Amino acid sequence: MAKGIEIRNAHFPGRAPIDAYGNGGFRFADMSHRGSLLCLPSGIYGWDMTLEDALTPAHFQKVLDEAAEIEVLLVGTGMDLRPLPSELKAALRAKQISSDAMSTGAAVRTFNIMLSESRAVAAALIAV
Repeated sequence: MAKGIEIRNAHFPGRAPIDAYGNGGFRFADMSHRGSLLCLPSGIYGWDMTLEDALTPAHFQKVLDEAAEIEVLLVGTGMDLRPLPSELKAALRAKQISSDAMSTGAAVRTFNIMLSESRAVAAALIAV
């Protein structure tokens, strides 16, 4: 007997450059995703984050969990730069992760360059 549709959390099990962004989502690895993304060493994940949400350590728990493999976290904060709250910066620094907030477009471009250089980079990208 056939099962109904199974909804899974969005996850791409690898590292890939971001090919395009905008219209509320991203394109990468010949796929598209609507919504925000976490690009981590273990893969690319759908991220439940919007422009209106606060940037709290809880939203970055997956990043903190993979801290041993991340040197730099790029945070794409939407169309405009939003500074990272001191509590979040402190949580990242405690795990020896350098963080840099910038517009989502700048974060995508910087992520792609650093990824091509095989750097220990991760990105938290809020969809625009």
